[in-house]
Amino acid sequence: MALDNATDFSMSRQAMKAELLDAETELKLAYAWRDERDEKALHRLITAYMRLAISMAAKFKRYGAPMNDLIQEAGLGLMKAADKFDPDRGVRFSTYAVWWIKASIQDYVMRNWSMVRTGSTSAQKSLFFNMRRVQARLEREAATEGFELDRHQLHQMIATEIGVPLRDVEMMEGRLSGSDFSLNAVQSADEDGREWIDALEDDREQAAEAVEHSHDTEQLREWLLTAMYALNDRERFIVRERKLREPARTLESLGDELGLSKERVRQLEAAAFSKMRKNLEAQSREVQHFIA
Repeated sequence: MALDNATDFSMSRQAMKAELLDAETELKLAYAWRDERDEKALHRLITAYMRLAISMAAKFKRYGAPMNDLIQEAGLGLMKAADKFDPDRGVRFSTYAVWWIKASIQDYVMRNWSMVRTGSTSAQKSLFFNMRRVQARLEREAATEGFELDRHQLHQMIATEIGVPLRDVEMMEGRLSGSDFSLNAVQSADEDGREWIDALEDDREQAAEAVEHSHDTEQLREWLLTAMYALNDRERFIVRERKLREPARTLESLGDELGLSKERVRQLEAAAFSKMRKNLEAQSREVQHFIA
């Protein structure tokens, strides 16, 4: 049965006309596909059980996915089941296929429920598809016994029942409370209503911060230039070649140019940095004294 470019109604109608396979015929088709890769046998097997896939897809309509897409996913799950089915195990194909069909549909629903990944573990998947049902039963049982569960008690009971951490239940509550909304949607029905994106905080540097950053950068540049000119020519040359050049010169190359040993260049570099540090500290103290 072709799964592309077909409506859910037409696929359902074709599925209802498909043959019903007895156990013996089903087994022969499964062997033909597994052992001989007989595509006609595979097509006949898939077509016969497409009604099962469509029936299972219909159970997930409440999650808001298009029925046609759900049927497509169910069909993919059915084909995976046919490819992996081992007829020697003595299990009917329909029994085996149910798991693969359901898994394929559930994966599709969870992928398309929200832009935020809803869950990846089997426990989280179980929570996604069973939380509302378990919650309704717990609330019904509590009402029968004459008491009302608060939100925390309800979440704790759901977590215990499904076997997941409480934080997963609280997270899933938010996921299931509503679908994604566009940031370009307006906040009200008024023509002048702001879009939600206008309410987001601008994380770019603000004007005052930009001015302050520019001032601090310029001040630091002036301090560094003053500290540099406090050095003698040789010290200034070593600092410039070692720290302001890309790539930095090695101690050995500078020693060769200056006629000095590598160790002597290292000593001059250390002495220059010491002078610059003292000069910068002195300038900083002057500024602090002026401000005070």
